[in-house]
Amino acid sequence: MSSNYLSVRPDWLAQSLEPALEPELTIVDAHHHFYDRAGWTYLQGDYLSDATAGHAVQASVYMQALTRYRAEGPEHLKPVGETEFVVRSTAPQSGAPTVAKGIVGYADLRRGAAVREVLEAHEVAAEGRFRGVRHLATWDADGTLANPLTAAPQGLLADPGYREGLAALAAHGLSYDAWVFWPQLGELCEVADALPDLPVIIDHCGGIVRIGAYAGRDDEVFSRWRAGMRELARRPNVFVKLGGLGMRINGFGFEHGQQPPSSERLAHVWEPWMLTCVEGFGPERCMFESNFPVDKGSYSFVNGWNAFKRLTHGFSTDERQALFQGTARRVYRLA
Repeated sequence: MSSNYLSVRPDWLAQSLEPALEPELTIVDAHHHFYDRAGWTYLQGDYLSDATAGHAVQASVYMQALTRYRAEGPEHLKPVGETEFVVRSTAPQSGAPTVAKGIVGYADLRRGAAVREVLEAHEVAAEGRFRGVRHLATWDADGTLANPLTAAPQGLLADPGYREGLAALAAHGLSYDAWVFWPQLGELCEVADALPDLPVIIDHCGGIVRIGAYAGRDDEVFSRWRAGMRELARRPNVFVKLGGLGMRINGFGFEHGQQPPSSERLAHVWEPWMLTCVEGFGPERCMFESNFPVDKGSYSFVNGWNAFKRLTHGFSTDERQALFQGTARRVYRLA
């Protein structure tokens, strides 16, 4: 497992398992992965074990994760193997959530207009479930922050070829999942302005980083992140995923506790970040995500979704419907 990910410790997680709150509240998990790497396997059975542990997860959106690429053929088409694998391994099961009802894959957007060949191959492979592309753009002067498996060059979002690839997404009616670090939010504003017809979905609350060069600067980081998110919220084609705050780079340190965090603690720590997103974008442009198995290094699936429910306890029925399923269904075009 890459040192950029926290290790999943089942015995540790078992020390703080809660019953699911409001088990009748229906959920579409807007973001999860499968992993099949040396030292880390998390596939459909593992996800279903988490997703059926008490919460009413109805469906999920699968997010690219460098899993099961094609071993042969043209290099630019190898990522289509991940979509093929996800379709093969997520046959509907009676009484179970519809896993990967929407699929977001990878294509090298720097190919510009030529990326259409890859998009069309994904669409064929996905059998009607392909919804968009994520091509990670995370970069920082502190090179220890980005995952070496997916590190991006500086200025990728402004690269002419990349922009042309993003335009191809829009032309195909697809969306763009953006994983950037918070200092790059201004660059993402420029993308949203340049391509107003492209749905841009910011992953993980806008890339909260509080370690490395940003350690010990919590008030400054929050202030600058909040300003970036408020500016981005002015673009109506931008949406945000609420979640992904159990990662090492967030610097919340949940993994260091003798026991996993309770949902009360998670909700308390996350409140200023997530409610800032909801206040800026509105519930109709926000959606909750598990980011499993990545966030499983910090807390259990049940505790995480309990925290989301605690955070929104005072929201209206319509607002909660949007956050827990409506926005994800609309943005990812899930029937």
